[in-house]
Amino acid sequence: MPPSETFDPASRPPHLASHYLNVPEMPWEASPFPGIQFKTLYADAESGMSTLLVKMAPGAVIPLHEHTAIEQTYVLEGSLEDDEGQCFAGGFVWRPGGNIHEAVSPSGALLLSIFMKPNNFLGGGKFFTEI
Repeated sequence: MPPSETFDPASRPPHLASHYLNVPEMPWEASPFPGIQFKTLYADAESGMSTLLVKMAPGAVIPLHEHTAIEQTYVLEGSLEDDEGQCFAGGFVWRPGGNIHEAVSPSGALLLSIFMKPNNFLGGGKFFTEI
């Protein structure tokens, strides 16, 4: 029996509802780092988990930071690199908690990034650190 015949959507509690975002209509937010903008797709202040769409201009740099938990990034357009390697459009990179790096986008990039907990910027910057 299909779910639509056994479940009444009107009985769903509000806290269990799906959340649909019109991402193209969302404004880009400026980050504190030159050439980097983002859209917050999901953020949970209690756990620190967040999902961001990140746009990096050519040559933009996310300064040296430590991931306090796993970070996952899918490159939609352009490229992203650090001292460990490069990731191009269609590529995916994940880093474990404790990984320290500086991310650079020589040609610009559009990224989908998921953070399980806030980052710790070693220079004291604030980005992906407060929800």
